[in-house]
Formats: sequence, structure tokens, C-alpha cells
Amino acid sequence: MFHLIHRSKTPLLSFGGTRTISQLINMEKPCILATTCGAHGGIYKCFAPVVEKHFTIIPYETFLLDQKNLSEQVKAVFVWGVTLKVDRGLMQSLPNLKVVVNGGVGVNHLDIPMINSFGVKVCNTPHVVDNATADIGMGLMLASARKIVEGHHYTLTHNNEDLPESSMGMDVSGATLGIIGMGRIGYKVARRAQAFDMKILYHNRNRRKEEERAVGAMYCANMEDLLQQSDFVMVVVNLSPATQKLIGAKELAMMKPTSTLINISRGLVVDQDALVEALLKKVIRAAALDVTYPEPLPMLD
Repeated sequence: MFHLIHRSKTPLLSFGGTRTISQLINMEKPCILATTCGAHGGIYKCFAPVVEKHFTIIPYETFLLDQKNLSEQVKAVFVWGVTLKVDRGLMQSLPNLKVVVNGGVGVNHLDIPMINSFGVKVCNTPHVVDNATADIGMGLMLASARKIVEGHHYTLTHNNEDLPESSMGMDVSGATLGIIGMGRIGYKVARRAQAFDMKILYHNRNRRKEEERAVGAMYCANMEDLLQQSDFVMVVVNLSPATQKLIGAKELAMMKPTSTLINISRGLVVDQDALVEALLKKVIRAAALDVTYPEPLPMLD
């Protein structure tokens, strides 16, 4: 185990005792470059024991202080969030780098062709958060439909005991859910929606006959058909040039005025300005967002 020490007072790293950088690079375990565990934008402390069991972590801050001695030792770069920038300069400084590992599914923040040009592979962690993301999608749908957040605010700020008309929600059970993107997560959302007796529609680049039979879903070859029929539209696609602003003013106008948009993919998949306008003009009833751009949104004054 190690932690970063204030350089003005003590050695840079401590591994169950005091060791110098020269001792660090002689460790038997492969060295990986990563952000400091527990620091802002760094690996969560709860994951540190798992990583440290197999690797010697060189914190990026320490690497910058002694790049000459440490650069040849780094075999992998572990990216957690966007704090550690994997740019051409960093790649050129790591002659023995084998792989860039992203602690998450989305890799849109990595320049994969550039990294590959150095003979370095890029890995991510698919499947790990499939269930968690599907749970979030259902949670957002329920919270929006049953006005859970508004109800919480009412209990904290109400001036009388009369429930406002705006507290009335809408039913999820028996409603129509349209899933845009029937991949791993989309399918898990559909399985959860079955328990609510929802009518399930889906739009995907390719028809998924086995999955649709398993959950009783109906395939919509045109996204327009899904948008027009759904009470809840859940976006579950990967971010790519083809899906950036996939949902814009045109698509929002196709939705029912009583419908809700739920985004659990990436913020840039939805045209945020168009969504705000649609909500203000009551083109759609509501939006429930797990992702935005920027993320998080700036605090209101």
C-alpha cells in the first residue's frame, strides 16, 4: 500500500514504510501510471487494494516530478475519468507502454487511432456497470413519473398541508416504453420494464429477434414510429459521430406532449438546447437525465 506524501516534508511515496523512487521502480509488480487514489478525479480509494494487488501504481503527480527515471517503467496507463490526459506528448514519453486501460465503458475521451499508432492497445470495462445503468434508467423513469423529487422538495418547503396539483404523477405500469439502443443495457432495461407490464418498443441498427422475443418487445425500424408511440423514451446508445445530437428539436417534436425523455447514454447524444426549449414550450412533459454536457452542469446562481 502507498500514499502520496507532501514533497516538502517527506519522501514522495510510502509503501508500508518509507521508500525512494529508485526502490519503487525495482518493485516486481508491473508499474502503471494513474491518478492518485482518493485524489480529485483519481481512482476511488475502495478500488485501490484490488489494483495494488497486481500492480505498482505510479501517481501521475509523482511521474511529473521524476519523469526521467519513471518513464521506462510504465507498462500501462490507467485512466479514471478525464483527469489524466492521454495525449501525444504523454505517449511519446512512455517508450515501454503496452496498453491504455479505461476505467469505464465509454472511450470517446481517448484518441484511439493516435494511441494505436504507437503500437499501444486500448481497453475498457464493458458489462461491469450494465445492471447499475439499467437500474438508474428505471429509477429516473419512476422518479419522474411519480414526482419523487418534487415530493421531497415539498416536504422540506411546504407552507400548508394541501398537496399541489403538480404533485400528481403518471402511471408507469401499463405505459409504453421506447428504448433507443437495444444493446446489453437496453435489453436489461427491457427486462426490468416487463415487471411493470409495460409495452416495450425498441429501435436499433439491427433487429434483435432473440431479445425481443425474450421480453415481448416490438421492433421499430424507424425511430419516428417509436417516438410517436412512447410514453417514455429511454436513450441507451453509444456516443459516436452518428449518434451525437441524435435527439434534437425534430425528434422531440415527434414525441407525445405527455411523454418523458430519459437519457442514460452520453450527454452529447441529446441536443441540450433543443431539450430545454422543448420543456419550456411543453413540447414534452419532462426529461430525466443521468448525463449532461458539460457534466456536471454549472451550479445555478
